[in-house]
Amino acid sequence: MNLTTDSLQGHPGWRWSLPQGDSVFVAQQGAQVLSWQTGGQERLYLSPVSACDGHTAIRGGIPVCFPQFNQRGTLPKHGFARNMTWHLLADQSQGPEKVFELSDNAQTQSLWPFQFRAQIHVVLAASSLKIQLKVQNLGLQTLSFTGALHTYLAVHQIDQVSLNGQAHQPEWDAVIDSHQACTGQLSFNSEFDRVYDVTPETQPTWVLDDGNLQLQISQSASWGQSVVWNPGAEKCSQLKDMPFDGYQRMLCVEAARVTSTIEVLPSQQWAAWQQFTVSTSC
Repeated sequence: MNLTTDSLQGHPGWRWSLPQGDSVFVAQQGAQVLSWQTGGQERLYLSPVSACDGHTAIRGGIPVCFPQFNQRGTLPKHGFARNMTWHLLADQSQGPEKVFELSDNAQTQSLWPFQFRAQIHVVLAASSLKIQLKVQNLGLQTLSFTGALHTYLAVHQIDQVSLNGQAHQPEWDAVIDSHQACTGQLSFNSEFDRVYDVTPETQPTWVLDDGNLQLQISQSASWGQSVVWNPGAEKCSQLKDMPFDGYQRMLCVEAARVTSTIEVLPSQQWAAWQQFTVSTSC
């Protein structure tokens, strides 16, 4: 596997590809996947005006939110992992799978006084990408956290996109703070921010229809929830790191834990993944 050091929009990182041309780029900052190309197309959205200073959150790709989702706690928004430098584990990065690691240090301890080891496993396959987050408790206290793989998917035009899945499952609309059952087919004509409960029995899988292409989005039940988000025109205009029309080109479909915590006992490990598979519609 032809792993090389590279940069994308000024972000240093690593790139590798398959013989047929599929490729992925992972930034050192946050072990954040910033690009996934397959079939000659970019599948992830990366804001062209995102910050690039090595510590401010990068708008787009697949941010790793850990150990806090959004502002639901005392830590910086979406935790600290996405703002820190991760390291490639060369001895564990064989073939199409690369492994990146962040361990507790003086900076993390000042924010979150726990001992941990976090790893991101990125697996590239033909027309497919899988991201797995592992968190190991190295201390004597139980780790309690929330988080997400905050995936920004590239779309051609948001109001022509549909997302199918999770029919009849509990749905929390965070925009208007209402609770109902998911209709199973979602469309996007304004600000959209909803959380869905997922279990092994409900087969946590979404299908994104975007023109003549479909993207299947699956996740491990260990996440417990999915989040679907698009800022819409008004909120997007308030985001300094997004173009005014950037909302038209992206949709976040996140594997997440939002409303309850993940608990990891001392010497134990938690793992959860999200996977994307591209197919052509009939």
